[in-house]
Amino acid sequence: MKFSALLALAPLVAAIPGSKQANSSDAAFGVVSARSASPIHLLPLNAGGTYFWLGGKAHTYSPIPGVPDTNQTVIANSHFLDVEVPGGQAIYVDNKGALRFTSPHSAYEPAGSSDGPFEYTPGTSFGHWSFKGQGAAGFMACPTTNGTTGHRRSRRGAAAVPKWQVYAALKNATVPSGKVEDCLGFDALAVSVNTTTPVAWEYI
Repeated sequence: MKFSALLALAPLVAAIPGSKQANSSDAAFGVVSARSASPIHLLPLNAGGTYFWLGGKAHTYSPIPGVPDTNQTVIANSHFLDVEVPGGQAIYVDNKGALRFTSPHSAYEPAGSSDGPFEYTPGTSFGHWSFKGQGAAGFMACPTTNGTTGHRRSRRGAAAVPKWQVYAALKNATVPSGKVEDCLGFDALAVSVNTTTPVAWEYI
């Protein structure tokens, strides 16, 4: 697989010279799924509605002039979203196995949730991101019951649900279809986004 293909299919990974370097513990990176010959191959990981999806666009909000909204999802320090909002936004796996993030101004996580370990391993062209908590071996994408190929906005402004929701690769996960066998495991390729400041104010 050529790295140029990743860049063409995932514009979120464009590098910007800055202070967060790809081989450091606070590296900022975007994630692209890799599972050859599958419908989820080379889809970007995106945050929206406190959950994570493959495909579509991120949901962000900024009340501050000069901090624009973005459709990119960027992770920093292995298990946080790269945001400006006070208190930050942590990434975790809930008690059903879903990959999620905390709401702005709140550290709440449902009982039974796991904060990791999440691991970022840097590489030459791209690194890898994984979750090894609760006995999981990485991530899987599960089809949603009312999903679309990508995020679209309805006439009322509500975002459509993407087709693939991201879960920890757990045999006992509670997935939308009710069958873990419907899910597809994937490698989470981490592509560095070197930036001097967070890319978003907050994800919603």
